[in-house]
Amino acid sequence: MAKEKDKLFEHNYDGIHEYNNPLPGWWLILFILTIAWAILYFMYYHIIGAGMTTAQEYQAEMKEAGKTVKAASLVFSPDELTPKSDAQLLSTGKKVFTEKCVACHGASGEGGIGPNLTDDYWIHGGTFENILTTISNGVPEKGMLTWKNLLKKDEILDVASYIYTLYGTNPPNAKKPQGELFKRN
Repeated sequence: MAKEKDKLFEHNYDGIHEYNNPLPGWWLILFILTIAWAILYFMYYHIIGAGMTTAQEYQAEMKEAGKTVKAASLVFSPDELTPKSDAQLLSTGKKVFTEKCVACHGASGEGGIGPNLTDDYWIHGGTFENILTTISNGVPEKGMLTWKNLLKKDEILDVASYIYTLYGTNPPNAKKPQGELFKRN
């Protein structure tokens, strides 16, 4: 096959000549295949709806992750879902709080890196059950450890009971409110 002679356009700009050469055949085939693929992809996902969109895939993965988290969560019996008021248990809870929680929540629960535990605003809920869940499962995306693997179940119950007693203590230098308003009865 003989090579075509280069076709030169008639115009000239600053001494630059423009050629009208055809694109290589392999490039044209690849370009047409890319367009065909885009049309098929669009029809499959957006017109027919046979495939899951990225938003649907995300929701499915989050649902599956939620099942995994629930399966790995500590299970508390209904009688454990009330805060303890025994002085000995609260003392144990305060000891655990002092050892593990003060670095982020402050010595009096006033907040630091972590949120204030003494006001009416709670990021993950202010019920005793919410406090237990937050301690057990942590909040890894915000830097709070998952304590269920590091503390015994009784220690989690004791520290949650101690945290529950911090409500309304108004310590000095308290961190500004974070989360949603939650009024305890």
